[in-house]
Amino acid sequence: MATPDRSPSPWREPEHDALADLARTFFTKEVLPHADRLAAQGHPDRAHYRRAGELGLLGLSVPEQYGGGGGGFTHETVVLQEQAYAGETSLGLAVHSGIVTGYLVAYGSEEQKRRWLPGLCSGELVGAIAMTEPDGGSDLQAMRTRAVRDGDDYVVTGAKTFISNGGLADLVIVAVKTDPEQRAAGISLLVCEVGGDPEGFRRGRLLAKIGLHANDTAELFFDGLRVPAANLLGDAEGLGFVQLMRQLPQERLVLGVGAVAAMERAVDLTVAYAKERTAFGKPLLGHQNTRMVLAECATRARTGRVFLDDCIVRHTRGELDVATAAMAKYWLTEGQCEVVDRCLQLFGGYGYTTEYPIARMYADARAQKIYGGTNEIMKELIARAL
Repeated sequence: MATPDRSPSPWREPEHDALADLARTFFTKEVLPHADRLAAQGHPDRAHYRRAGELGLLGLSVPEQYGGGGGGFTHETVVLQEQAYAGETSLGLAVHSGIVTGYLVAYGSEEQKRRWLPGLCSGELVGAIAMTEPDGGSDLQAMRTRAVRDGDDYVVTGAKTFISNGGLADLVIVAVKTDPEQRAAGISLLVCEVGGDPEGFRRGRLLAKIGLHANDTAELFFDGLRVPAANLLGDAEGLGFVQLMRQLPQERLVLGVGAVAAMERAVDLTVAYAKERTAFGKPLLGHQNTRMVLAECATRARTGRVFLDDCIVRHTRGELDVATAAMAKYWLTEGQCEVVDRCLQLFGGYGYTTEYPIARMYADARAQKIYGGTNEIMKELIARAL
């Protein structure tokens, strides 16, 4: 499906259009034909990460000297939008390029950047970030995964769950407690190189989910994994919580990007269906209820787009605050679930069959209100800022 023909976003330049064409072709011609197979195997193909790297679609905001595109967040946004417009859900680009590379650019030493960023940008390495624990949920300060210093290494023990890209990841940024006596001040970020599953590291099962079937989400177990002390992100222990809080607004904005694109796609798919499908002797679009529902959904999508674009502009200027990012994550993902649900209803029984994209969008959307911090947590963050 082509990008919806709408007023251009204020941050968009001609170079973004060329990038969008490239990304759209990649997703629709090279990845989507394998959708059923990828969903059955429960994870994307590594070859697709490498192909995305060859095309220059990974690490677009990474400086060129580290193998990246030398662009900014808006370039990452274009690729994520095109992925959502295409309905491609296997590749975890939001985590790989939207989050992991961002941590390394922001907090990595020169040696760390040169060691890891080129592989992430080429697709030879797959990146993930591991925060959530089996009994921790959104309470990051209560995490139990420990990293104990032993000579030139840290010894990591603990478990993480619901880790996007966890099944394929070669490089995982792991939130650990380097001082278990402290809460926020005891958290550090440690880059674990887990390609080949080294001793002391084990991947659990790929989690069976109600949606996003082709994107791998895994449990990760650390049982004495030795990680070089040089893999610590930042100049000292105890900086992890602050690093997370500074990066989470972008992560939440990334989720908003996907939410708005999904709303726009749902409206487009439903308008096309309502023009072709007949009921009681005329097209569905000829019925007042259909027109009213689509008018409401289109308005929710358009207002969501305006809010998102404002957040993107603020973010590119370094002015996106925690509360506004939380508003974007909460409001836009709620809108995604509402719009997709209402659009599905207009498909009738066909909307409940997986051969129609709207059904898959319905199942895929539900996680948006949970990961990246639940929407209940987002409301708490907003309330604290009032």
